[in-house]
Amino acid sequence: MNPTDDSNGVWIEATRTVLLADKQLAERAIAQLADDQLRVPLDQNTNSISVIFKQIAGNLRSRWTDFLTTDGEKPWRNRDDEFVDTFSDRQELLACWESGWQCLWDALDQLEPGDISRTVTIRGVPHTVPHAIQRAVSHCGYHVGQIVQYARHLAQDQWTTLTLPRKPPADHDA
Repeated sequence: MNPTDDSNGVWIEATRTVLLADKQLAERAIAQLADDQLRVPLDQNTNSISVIFKQIAGNLRSRWTDFLTTDGEKPWRNRDDEFVDTFSDRQELLACWESGWQCLWDALDQLEPGDISRTVTIRGVPHTVPHAIQRAVSHCGYHVGQIVQYARHLAQDQWTTLTLPRKPPADHDA
């Protein structure tokens, strides 16, 4: 969709910008970690960064493959497997990650102005196209926040802030 076509195009382009910023935030966070740190869960009840990356990618592939014409929960998706770290190295993890995001970018590129008023299904439940898109924004943002928090915890004193650093505290004793 050409972002200058109409307000729907502007909205889709803004959505793409937000999603790309989240994607890049996660990538900048894990760039600060060693490969083995990507596989460390905070405890036995949490997922490692590697697993979170895999789950996001699987979700994006399922939701955005044939977005307008098939249910967003594809019969070929093995969601349970997304919670098992099967990657041999960082490159394999990032290739999986990129494949999910590419499905999203391709689907957004193919949207026409009239598609915004259509209805799609996710697990058999009807969603307007804007609702399905906002659901993806929320899902990705939620998990990117987890990734950044985990990475910050694992990097400890080696962490470089990804956003504006805090200002030093004012000296209140003066």
